[in-house]
Amino acid sequence: MKRTLDNETMAKRVAQEFEDGMVVNLGFGMPILAANFVPEGKRIFFHAENGILGYGSIIQEGQDIDPDLINPGGLYVRPLPGMSVFNHEEAFDMIRGGHVDLVVLGALQVSKNGDLANWFNPAKGIGNIGGAMDLAVGAKKVIVVMEHTTKDGKSKILNECTFPLTARECVDMIISDIATIELTPGGMILKEVAPGWSSEEVQSLTEPHLIVADDLKEMDLRV
Repeated sequence: MKRTLDNETMAKRVAQEFEDGMVVNLGFGMPILAANFVPEGKRIFFHAENGILGYGSIIQEGQDIDPDLINPGGLYVRPLPGMSVFNHEEAFDMIRGGHVDLVVLGALQVSKNGDLANWFNPAKGIGNIGGAMDLAVGAKKVIVVMEHTTKDGKSKILNECTFPLTARECVDMIISDIATIELTPGGMILKEVAPGWSSEEVQSLTEPHLIVADDLKEMDLRV
């Protein structure tokens, strides 16, 4: 089987989308790893629903930690100068008020129209929508980072989502373990492929038709 990108490498690619001064919310799971790969010279104001703005990278075990300073995934994070702490209600005011520039979320399915399903898997019968629905519609840009296929090889990028939706027509970009895809009114544009992959191979694992960009390139995975 061809080699796919691991979670940390996908997080590195996500971090390339960060622009200096952005307010960025990182969803639970794989997205939160992107806090560790902020490009040098850029200040990103990471926002969390539990009431933090301006935190830094994840603190590894064994390092000094503040037990009260965690991200939504329950991981300890590094305080940065100017960081602010506030209540849960104000955190959601920021989201619903359109003050989050970018949100990065995981997904179970994404449709060709940008519909997002990321909170409930019928096969497992469990799920919690949490703040995902607010983030999906409240942020100025939505990036999904996920594996391209399920464990049994079925595409997670579909013509129509079959799982309960989080939000409709909200996804702007997908960064998967084999490709970068931009969602536009004219269709899904394949912008990048992972090292060793071709556009034909990515298409074979994607249900909707992909428009191959004229400047299609291999992912640059340097921070």
